[in-house]
Amino acid sequence: MRTVSVLLAAAVAWPLISVAAQADPPPAPVFQDGQAQPVFSATDVVRDDVWVTAPVDSDHDGKDDLVHTEVVRPKATLQGMKVPVVYQASPYYAGGNDVANHNVDVELYEPGRPHGPAGPRVKANGVGPAAITWRYEQYFVSRGFAVVYGESLGSGKSTGCPTTGDVNETIGAKAVVDWLGGRATARDATGKPAKADWSTGKTGMMGVSYNGTLPNAVASTGVRGLETIVPIAAISSWYDYYRNDGATVAAGGYQGEDADVLAEYVYTRADRAICRPVIDQLAKDQDRITGDYSRFWDVRNYRNDVSKVRASVLVVHGLNDWNVKTSQAAEWYELLKRAGVEHKIWLHQSGHADPYNLRRDAWLVTLNKWMSHYLYGVQNGIQNEPKATVQREDLSWTDEAEWPAPGTSDVRVYPWSGGPSKGTIDTRNPMPGKPVVEKLADDSSKTVEQLIDLPSSGNRLLYSTTAAKQAVRLSGTAKVDLAIAFDRPAANVTAVLVDRGPDGRSHVISRGWTDPQNYTDPAVTLPIRPGTTYHVEVGLIAKDYVLAAGHKLEFALLSSDHDYTLRPKPGAGLALDLGRTSITLPVTGGKAALRAAF
Repeated sequence: MRTVSVLLAAAVAWPLISVAAQADPPPAPVFQDGQAQPVFSATDVVRDDVWVTAPVDSDHDGKDDLVHTEVVRPKATLQGMKVPVVYQASPYYAGGNDVANHNVDVELYEPGRPHGPAGPRVKANGVGPAAITWRYEQYFVSRGFAVVYGESLGSGKSTGCPTTGDVNETIGAKAVVDWLGGRATARDATGKPAKADWSTGKTGMMGVSYNGTLPNAVASTGVRGLETIVPIAAISSWYDYYRNDGATVAAGGYQGEDADVLAEYVYTRADRAICRPVIDQLAKDQDRITGDYSRFWDVRNYRNDVSKVRASVLVVHGLNDWNVKTSQAAEWYELLKRAGVEHKIWLHQSGHADPYNLRRDAWLVTLNKWMSHYLYGVQNGIQNEPKATVQREDLSWTDEAEWPAPGTSDVRVYPWSGGPSKGTIDTRNPMPGKPVVEKLADDSSKTVEQLIDLPSSGNRLLYSTTAAKQAVRLSGTAKVDLAIAFDRPAANVTAVLVDRGPDGRSHVISRGWTDPQNYTDPAVTLPIRPGTTYHVEVGLIAKDYVLAAGHKLEFALLSSDHDYTLRPKPGAGLALDLGRTSITLPVTGGKAALRAAF
C-alpha cells in the first residue's frame, strides 16, 4: 500500500511541476551602473485608493483614525511582480485654510507680572486643494517602484486631528508603512479589505519640509520595513522651529506662525468641528508667553529617539534655509552619526528647496542609487561614497569625506572696544585691563540688515576682524558667550555673524537668539535682576561658509530681531562686558588656519 501511495502522489505531482516550469516569470526591474532603469510605463499604471487603520484616536470619536492613502504602482504588479515603495506622507494634499498668524508686536513676559493682551492676529492666506501628485512619481514608477501618498491625520480624506508633529501624526504616517509590510489593515472605498500583496514590504520615505519631517518622525519609531528616508529641508525638533533657547522665534518669512496656526492651516478634513477642542488645547499648551521647552515640545523632538532609527538617512538641506533652519539638519545628522546609522548629506546654497531644481542630473543619480541599494538591495557602492556633498558660494559642488568638514575645530575669538561704531575682533586674547562695558538699546522696528550697515548706532554693537589674508571656512555651529546685564527684567538677545566685503557690502552668515531668562536651561524661566551681569550663551544656526580673502568677519549684538523675535516697544538696555565675552567659531584647519588668515 505504501509503494502504491507514493507512486500515485508522484503521478499527481508531475503535471503540476511541468505546468509551473512552463509559466512565464513575472516582470523584473532592470539595473545598469547601479541604477534602476525606466523599463515600465510611467502612465499605464494601477491606482489604488485605500484607508489604512491607524492605532490612535486623535479626534476622540471612539474609533481608530483612518489614513487616506493613494497607491500608484507599475502594471507589472498585476503579473506577480512585487515592488518596494517610495512613500510621501503629507498634510498638504488638500490645500490649506485661511489662518491668522499671531501678533508679534507684544511686550515680553516678566515673571510674577500679568502678561498683557496679545493683540490682533495677522491675516494669512490659504490655498485650495490640488490633485495628489509628485514630480518624482513617474520617475520612480517607470523604474519599478510603487509611489504611495498618505494624507496626514486631520487633512483631506483622512480622519483624526492635526497636531503639528505630535505622536498621533507619527502613528498615522507609520501605519501606512505597517500596512505595506502586512502588519496593518486597510479598506477600499467600498469597505472591502485591501492588502498590499504587491509590495515587497520595503519602504523608503521622502519629502520636502513637513513632508520631509514626517520621515524623520516615523524613522524615530524604529518601524520594521522602513529601510531608508530622504528628509529634505526637514524638521528634527519642532521646538527649534518655533522657539530658540527660551525665545519665541519665527520660521523665516512667517512671523507669528506657531504650532496652532499650522494645525489650523492643514485641518482640511470634511468635519470642521470635531478637532476644535484638540487645536484649542494645542494653542494653550504651546506657550507663546514664556517660550520654555516643555513636555509639549519634548514629544515633538525626534532627536530623543535617534537610537531607535533603523533606516538609512540621506539628509538634504539648504545652507540659506531660514524657514527650516540648517541646524535642524545639522543636529539630526550629528546624532545619526553617533548612533551608527548609515548616512549621507547634501548641502546646497539655496533656501527651502528640493535639489531637483538645483542639480537635477547628479541628484537623480544619487537618489536612484540610494533607493536601488536600500530598497532593491543593489550593490552599487552608494553607502561607501563620500558622505557629504556640499555646494560652495560660487555654486560649484564638492564631495567630502564627512560633514562638518574634517579638520574643523572650535576656535575662540574676542571682541575689543568700539562696538557702538565698530570695534575689533582679536583672534588670540580677550581685552586686557579693567572691565570695559559697552551698551545698546533695543529698537525692534529696525532690521538686522539695517543696523549692521549703519556707521554707528545706539541699537547694536558691532566688532570686526581685519581683512582676511586667505579664505577661512566655517563648518558647523558657532556660539557666543556673553557677560551681559539688562536694565529691565525682560529682553531679547540676538547674535549675528557677518561677512563684510571689500566694497563695504554686508552678508549675514548666521544668527541666533535667546531669552536671557532661560540662561540656565531652555525649560526654566528665571527672573532677571536689572543691573546684574549674567553669563548668557547664544548658539547660532549651523552653517558651512567660506569667508573669501579680502573680506572681514564681523560679530553684531542686538536685542530684538525684527524678522524673527517678538517685537516689544523700544528701550530695553543691554550692557556687554567685553573682557568676559567671546565668540567660538568652527574653523576648518583650526587655530592655525584662522591665525594665518588674520
